[in-house]
Amino acid sequence: MRAPAGAYDGDVGARIDLNADVGEGLGPWPMGDDAALIPLVTSVNVACGFHAGDPLTIRHTVRFALDAGCAVGAHPGYPDLVGFGRREMELAADELEAAVLYQVAALAGIVRAEGGRLAHVKPHGALYHRASADPAIAGAVARAVAAADPGLRLVGPPGSALLEAGASAGLLCLAEGFADRAYEADGRLRSRRLPGALLDDPDRAGAQAVSIARDGRVTAVDGAILPLAATTLCIHGDTPGAAAIAAAVRRELAAAGITVRAPGD
Repeated sequence: MRAPAGAYDGDVGARIDLNADVGEGLGPWPMGDDAALIPLVTSVNVACGFHAGDPLTIRHTVRFALDAGCAVGAHPGYPDLVGFGRREMELAADELEAAVLYQVAALAGIVRAEGGRLAHVKPHGALYHRASADPAIAGAVARAVAAADPGLRLVGPPGSALLEAGASAGLLCLAEGFADRAYEADGRLRSRRLPGALLDDPDRAGAQAVSIARDGRVTAVDGAILPLAATTLCIHGDTPGAAAIAAAVRRELAAAGITVRAPGD
């Protein structure tokens, strides 16, 4: 089901937010080039320590993002460091709600300590996909976000159970498209296990970003044209060449006359 009218934050077509999943290193092991990527986006989703990240990485990432003028969000996932949060886990609803609340509250505290305010929450990986399709999981996530701060925005796919639950919980919702991922004909992202799941060519990613932001549509892997109304576009920090992709996306959006700006700015 689609979220009720008025639940989405932002206008499709005139402007778009560009977000990136960052802070996904662990200790001395980095993941992606956050230093090059963060200045090119307007919002960041910072790993909260369950699927990636550690306290010092989180704090450094938040500080860098705030200095770059980005809106900072939490990127909670399943407690799955080994699987990078991309494996399904069966958690009871109250356990999942507490796990998400824990992660969001920790991120909010670090952002506050660095002089900022947490702006949004975007679930990671398997949790994102499960919450997008499963109303019970979506409800647990939305309740956790609302309990942490009812002023937070919740990010998810347009028309998803996640945004429906967010709207029901009184949260502003951001409908998300992906610049660096391929879509199936049913509107789902193509599985990372299949060839062609990643759009790691900057020109292709730039073209897809414009198609979503300006035209409200995306071309699936089988050539089908799908409607896709989004107010924020994602570039994954762990996609190879993510900074080059972000630069191409910014260039193509500017050429199409689309303003790139964080929600609320």
